[in-house]
Amino acid sequence: MTLAGLARFVAAESDFAARWRLVVEFLKEYHREPPGEHQRLLDDVPGPTGDERWDALLAALAEHLAMRDGHAAPGWAAARGLRRFWFPFDTPGARAQALVHAPAAFRRRGVFVADYEIDAA
Repeated sequence: MTLAGLARFVAAESDFAARWRLVVEFLKEYHREPPGEHQRLLDDVPGPTGDERWDALLAALAEHLAMRDGHAAPGWAAARGLRRFWFPFDTPGARAQALVHAPAAFRRRGVFVADYEIDAA
């Protein structure tokens, strides 16, 4: 699945838990692909999900994965970000962990999710 495909699935789902499961499934599939295919999965511009927070999260995810693989972030990802911080896992403990451990690509866009939430998938 490409990130653009993930955006379509996220747009069709309204429940946070279901959306996050889709992200986890994308990450699992991404890691199973040969490294030479990774950039292709990130390059197509995802359509809007209907929620700017999720649009920013997908942009952060694209940059984070590309950087981990030694590539530049897709050009489309630069324009997506939030003016107000978002903590997808919004409990006091999760907020504290996200403030300390959010990857740079996520911080830059105002999305605070701990790296282990992303890397565990």
